[in-house]
Amino acid sequence: MPSPLLLKGRWSQVRNVYAITTVTHQRRRYFDDPERAAIVVAGLQWIQQEGRCLNLAWAIMPDHVHWLMQLRSGTLAASVQMMKSRCSRLVGTDGPLWQRGYYDHAVRCDESLKSQALYIAANPVRAGLAAQLGDHPFAWCRWFDRSP
Repeated sequence: MPSPLLLKGRWSQVRNVYAITTVTHQRRRYFDDPERAAIVVAGLQWIQQEGRCLNLAWAIMPDHVHWLMQLRSGTLAASVQMMKSRCSRLVGTDGPLWQRGYYDHAVRCDESLKSQALYIAANPVRAGLAAQLGDHPFAWCRWFDRSP
């Protein structure tokens, strides 16, 4: 069961933007494997294709996922559960893929949205997985322009 502290005050509202972090079971580094990381990216894209959200940024780290999205339908909990369930089925581990629960933060103002998205996309750089923003194949941000 998720920590009651994570559930306290949790609510979801369509059109709100949420920064979500979810961690692998026992912080296992499942997403060091590029095929598994690609499954998570496809899962995030699938949630958007289903009309549940608009993806703004993500970073697939070896043992956790950062995801910035605008909720478009349903609840935040349902969208996260759908993503985790789909990825669990496709990744194929011997046990659970994800820890129960997740951390979420409602982004409160438009001016912080772009900086929050860039912060998420830069996580692999801070972790030493990439030399610069845009180098990590499993990090993406709607506002990052790769053109020179």
